[in-house]
Amino acid sequence: MDRLSRRAFTGLGVTATAALAASCGRPDAGTSAGASASAEPLVDGPATGSLTVWAMGAEGEKLPELLKGFQEQNPDVTVEVTPVPWDSAHDKFTSAIAAGTAPDVAQVGSTWMAEFVGLDALEPTPSEIATDDYFAGAIDSVTVDGTVYGVPWYVETRVVFYRKDLAEKAGITEPPTDWEGLLALAQAFQQKADATWGIALQPGGQGSWQSLMPLIWSNGGNVVDEAGTAFTFESAPNEEALAYYQSYFTEKVANPAPADGVTEQDFVSGSVPMFISGPWMMSAVEALGGGGFADKYGVFVMPQKETSASFLGGANLGVFQGTKNRDAAWKLVQHLSTPEVQVEWFGLSTDLPSLQKGWEDKAVAANEKFEVFRKQLDTALAPPVIGTWEQVAAKFDAQIEEVCKNGLAPADALATTQSEAQGIGTGA
Repeated sequence: MDRLSRRAFTGLGVTATAALAASCGRPDAGTSAGASASAEPLVDGPATGSLTVWAMGAEGEKLPELLKGFQEQNPDVTVEVTPVPWDSAHDKFTSAIAAGTAPDVAQVGSTWMAEFVGLDALEPTPSEIATDDYFAGAIDSVTVDGTVYGVPWYVETRVVFYRKDLAEKAGITEPPTDWEGLLALAQAFQQKADATWGIALQPGGQGSWQSLMPLIWSNGGNVVDEAGTAFTFESAPNEEALAYYQSYFTEKVANPAPADGVTEQDFVSGSVPMFISGPWMMSAVEALGGGGFADKYGVFVMPQKETSASFLGGANLGVFQGTKNRDAAWKLVQHLSTPEVQVEWFGLSTDLPSLQKGWEDKAVAANEKFEVFRKQLDTALAPPVIGTWEQVAAKFDAQIEEVCKNGLAPADALATTQSEAQGIGTGA
């Protein structure tokens, strides 16, 4: 997953048209987007030898348990998992790539794929690994210049969490479906349900681009052109989306200076009864809220402007160039790319399956709140797949903060971001 996915405050998102999806370079269903033409076939038989695997955060801690099944099926293989903190992961990878000491297999942040491909660090996906059952937005995140590198491991997207009981107190019995309705609900929480703030939103800073991009997509905008070779920050749809986001702060509906780590607490207390985030927050608020709290809140898909879209995050699995055990590495990836194993991983981690068939299992489908995430995944979009996105995103974050905290005009913020992004380039 993107390293900010679970730590960014919230992501306000909304859904894209088929044209936007196509602009991301989405391959045809049932193909590996040309990857099979440049990837050597795998050798038949069980995996043998040794493998090194890097994984980040909680996934790195929990992955050894999941790999017991792979090692039982392949008794002559040894897998060593190294947990890597998200904060230092990107630098650790780039240093290892430069030194020729990258692992055989690794969890790769979704915004790193194009950069690592540009460094000739990742192998294209062999044809033995089918890609037709993955969510289309997830395949976008592993597709660079028409070739698939690795596979989506798990996915996450953002939906709106809200206190149903307090919404009813405020006289609203149905969740909103458009931008105006979302703002009206947030204001009603303040005016009629004693909320301090109507919604929790990220007022700039690291990862705030994740909050804004879905609004841009929802309004028919984008920040790169279809070819991924030029930036398009300056546009009327983008300016309107940023102005809408800014309005939550200028109208004092969202806190421009929120404390860290209080989203769950404020949600349970009712002081901030709405936020936008991923599925991991379900267990967090229910644990804090205690018995019966699950019935007090609900989730709904992102409201729309022209369309309705959300940010698609998650994590990918990649095999690194120079691996000394290529067949075993890809067989491990293949093992992790089955619906049964993804459902098992969901039970261990609550990470959502990237394979659509995984959602048919009752372990995932039984909870009606997960069905909302499933619906949102059909229209969620991956971030720009360009090699310089990490650098550009940092510049964008800084301008979003100026807009939300200091009242900078959205047009000026986008003009500055456009200029800075052009100075960095797309890496194409």
